[in-house]
Amino acid sequence: MFGYRVPAPDEAMLISGGRRGLGGAPFRVVTGHGKFVLPVFRKTRFLTLSMCEAEVTETCVTKQGIALHVRAVIAFKVGNDTESIINAGQRFLSDQDQMSVLTGRIFAGHLRAIIGSMTVEEIVTERQKLAAEVLDTSKVEMAKIGLIVDSLQIQSIDDGEVGYIEAMSAPHKAAIQRQAQIAQAQATQASVEAEQVAARNQAEYARQTAIVKAEYSAEVDRAQAQAAQAGPLAQAHAQQEVLAAQTELAQRAAKLRQQELVAEIVKPAEAEAERIKLLAIAEAERMKIQAEAAASYDRVALDRMLIDQLPLIVKEAAGGLAGANVNVLNGADGLGEIAAGLVAQGLTILDSVRQNLDGQNSDSRSEKTGGLLELQGYLRTPEAEKGTDAKKPDDGPVGLD
Repeated sequence: MFGYRVPAPDEAMLISGGRRGLGGAPFRVVTGHGKFVLPVFRKTRFLTLSMCEAEVTETCVTKQGIALHVRAVIAFKVGNDTESIINAGQRFLSDQDQMSVLTGRIFAGHLRAIIGSMTVEEIVTERQKLAAEVLDTSKVEMAKIGLIVDSLQIQSIDDGEVGYIEAMSAPHKAAIQRQAQIAQAQATQASVEAEQVAARNQAEYARQTAIVKAEYSAEVDRAQAQAAQAGPLAQAHAQQEVLAAQTELAQRAAKLRQQELVAEIVKPAEAEAERIKLLAIAEAERMKIQAEAAASYDRVALDRMLIDQLPLIVKEAAGGLAGANVNVLNGADGLGEIAAGLVAQGLTILDSVRQNLDGQNSDSRSEKTGGLLELQGYLRTPEAEKGTDAKKPDDGPVGLD
């Protein structure tokens, strides 16, 4: 439409004529939308809002008096607010290229001032600090002309032929070279070690391969030897089994023969021995019974003889008292006691003879008969006559207490 103007997105449209702009500005600012402008009566101009660039190459003297050639790049633009557009329009609308020139000069002055307060070491090692200080000092001045700085980059710092920066970097270079040499030595050592490890691995692989081959060869040889020995071993096993069967058969035959011999010889011999043993036991029992019968007969005969001889024994004992001087103190009772003593003495002799005969059951009948005859002789001896309890005439009177 005729008279209707629209600014670009990165432009600000300045309309002069007619009413004044904000804050008494000689023009009105339009951004982001169109505006109807009366021809002839209104005049329209456009101010760029895009990013601009200014390059600064300046020789600055440091706090130490060392001259440094500094190169920096500044990225700036016109501010988006109306006041910044008005300030920039009043100054650069007719010649917008002057924005870069003026910005470079402004930053050059601030750069010289700030570098003059710093040492070379600080400038080299703290470039970001240098850029921040330059931005802070130039911010107010740039705002007055409607410009804002987006960034400041220190691209290079050079001391020319002075060699200060190079000397300052010498220790670092030496350290870096030393580290590089160490790294190279370590790399070489690692390479040598890797080669040695590879050689050892190859040798180990060769050794393992040789061992495996030897094992395979030995296994093949064993298989071939076993195959070659299979026939003889089978024959030997068969013969061994035959021998074992024959041995077992012979053992069974020997055991059978042994049983036959036991049945033919040992058993009859044992039966005969058992018969003889039983006969011997029976004969011994018979002889024992006969001996006991004979002994019993002898005891009966002896008892009878002793009974027959008892009056004689008492008579002989009484005859021993014939010449004795016996005083009877208690009359008929005393005589009775003397007679009873003589009879008791005879009975004691009879019991002694019986006990001796009982202790000699194994003696023969002739020995018992001889003992009986000896007893008869003893009864007639003077010693038997003296064996009474009667007192001699010189023993004093006999009587009961």
